[in-house]
Amino acid sequence: MLTAVWEKNDARARFLIIALSVIVFGAIVALGKVKLNVDLGFDEHIFAKINAAINSTVSVLLLLALLAVKSKKYLLHKRIMITAIILSCLFLVSYICHHLFTGETKFGGEGNIRYVYYFILGTHIILAAIILPFILFTAYRSMIGEFAKHKKLARITWPIWFYVAVTGVIVYFMISPYYN
Repeated sequence: MLTAVWEKNDARARFLIIALSVIVFGAIVALGKVKLNVDLGFDEHIFAKINAAINSTVSVLLLLALLAVKSKKYLLHKRIMITAIILSCLFLVSYICHHLFTGETKFGGEGNIRYVYYFILGTHIILAAIILPFILFTAYRSMIGEFAKHKKLARITWPIWFYVAVTGVIVYFMISPYYN
């Protein structure tokens, strides 16, 4: 087993995690209503491609981290999960850039595929909106050495995070033909 690397301070952690989660959620909602008309000199949809690549990578990392922890390779698990968290932070920056510079894209599919797309998109958005505090609380429990609590919370966090990462890629492939 690994040892704690942070000193336990649940009150401070709770405040910081909730504050950060609210700020990120608020920024995404607020910035979703803004479009900057700036000529970047390149295709601004590159951010969507970067997002899909990051989500694909995070999906693979989450699977590898699960395999590592099941194999009791805890240090490898920790390193993979820290990498996934860092990539998810980069994803947030790229996601905000994409929506700031491109605005909203309407899905152009017809028939039953529309229902499939909107179901995937709807569940993706709802779960993406709630996953950040779960990820942060799960990581916090690990960093303070409360591995039983970490494991219990990870059983909820991991499948939601994995679903959000995978469906992010699916949404990208379904919407990208309709980018202008």
